[in-house]
Amino acid sequence: MSRSNIVFIGRKPILNYVLACMTLFKNGQDEVMVKARGRSISMAVDVVEVMRNRYMTDITVNEINIGTEALTSPDRPQPTNVSTIEIKLHR
Repeated sequence: MSRSNIVFIGRKPILNYVLACMTLFKNGQDEVMVKARGRSISMAVDVVEVMRNRYMTDITVNEINIGTEALTSPDRPQPTNVSTIEIKLHR
């Protein structure tokens, strides 16, 4: 999967990410990956559900991967664990 069909979820409104996913599908992508970390995980699930139920009912969830990333910062000597999710959508 190339980086060009990945949507990273952040702090913007949900419909911004829904529009980004829809644009990728309309431009010919067969698969779109929705990725999020930490508190954005619930928004990633909301984005996928809004897409499936309201805008593009023909897409399916192919795969869901969950994991943990160890983030380091200059302020703390110990790494901080952050949960991650990757949701692969297929059309």
